[in-house]
Amino acid sequence: MRSPRYLLAVLTVLLPISAIRADEFALRDGDTVVFLGDSITAAQTYGKIVENYTLLRYPDRKVRFVNAGVGGDTAAGGLKRLERDVLAHKPTVVTVAYGINDIGWGTKADAEHKKAYLDGIRGIVEACKKREVRVYICSAAATAEDPAKSEAGYLQKMCDDGMELSRSLGGHAIDIQRAMRGVQKSIWAANAKVADKAKHDTLHAPDGVHLNDLGQLAMAYAILKGLGAPADVSAVTVDADGAKLVAAKGCAVKDLTSRDGALEFTRLDEGLPFNYGIFYALNYRYVPVPSELNRYLLTVKSLPKGRYEVTADGRGLGVFTAEQLAGGVDLASATADPWQPGGPWNAQANALKALTDARYEVLSAGAQLRAAIPGSPAAGQLGKQSGEFDTKIVEMQRNVAKPQPYQFVVKKYEPPAKKDGK
Repeated sequence: MRSPRYLLAVLTVLLPISAIRADEFALRDGDTVVFLGDSITAAQTYGKIVENYTLLRYPDRKVRFVNAGVGGDTAAGGLKRLERDVLAHKPTVVTVAYGINDIGWGTKADAEHKKAYLDGIRGIVEACKKREVRVYICSAAATAEDPAKSEAGYLQKMCDDGMELSRSLGGHAIDIQRAMRGVQKSIWAANAKVADKAKHDTLHAPDGVHLNDLGQLAMAYAILKGLGAPADVSAVTVDADGAKLVAAKGCAVKDLTSRDGALEFTRLDEGLPFNYGIFYALNYRYVPVPSELNRYLLTVKSLPKGRYEVTADGRGLGVFTAEQLAGGVDLASATADPWQPGGPWNAQANALKALTDARYEVLSAGAQLRAAIPGSPAAGQLGKQSGEFDTKIVEMQRNVAKPQPYQFVVKKYEPPAKKDGK
């Protein structure tokens, strides 16, 4: 495992402030989003990330999420079950991710199977458009094939045709495969410097098709970018000279004061950064979530030279130089103690993840029981109870993800006193 100091270096990223364009995000208030696909979708992981990101970033938007993934499925299979598994939920948005099973993991990469794939995509898009559902046809997740070669592979070309077909019919498209391939190239470059292949990083399970957690994050990243997710959460710029507010984007700042050598203010954000656990940010070595999806920025001008401690609601975010603070620091995952979550928003995100995991565990239990013994009274009872639970836990998710006013303090860092003269 990497050292805590290495983790802290990963967590704290220095970035410039840029414009915040939250209105570009495609998921709107009142939407019901269904993820349609094969076993990679059925794993529920990338869908949970998209769900948690949306809840944190847009807490005022009531968006409902449904997973309709089935292991081994194809575009033709998705079309057959579209009414039962997708349209029955009255979706407003559907993402569709197929391809690898359609060509038998590459053993059936021929014109016949490509036609079946494209016919399935056409049927799904046309059915969604008829119901006024915004449909996003996605290219399949990247496989473990050499990324320098897979760009010209059959799977990418077939998916390109599927995405173009969607656009021609008035649907949308997200090129997951190329976005993941960019991540994959970074991994391959890093692996080339490590002699021991057992220590190589990868996006995949041993079969080279299914995704591990890093691969699922890369897929979620690609989908969020394809949906127009903005890079910035919020940004604050203050001038320590006279305690002046220079700019506040995506948040409100009040009670800005300077006293006893400390700069203090209250910050209330419109949305919160995405976090997923203390060591999860190690994945950001490859997947550019911090710079592309998660910038939570603080800039402090006119500080005298020196080192400064930054806290939020008493939680340590780290120690920064005056030069770093003047250039802007990203506090999304910053922490003074790598073994503890940093700002209170980080703890909120961790709690949200636990609630979302619980939501899907209960839904999965009900689905498994109904599939195995559909006529059982227990299955019917669990179905009713899980529906009631889902309503309640969604309410809990939204409460946890709701931004709270945070009290920020920036003050000169005083190193801890040495004990016993050491």
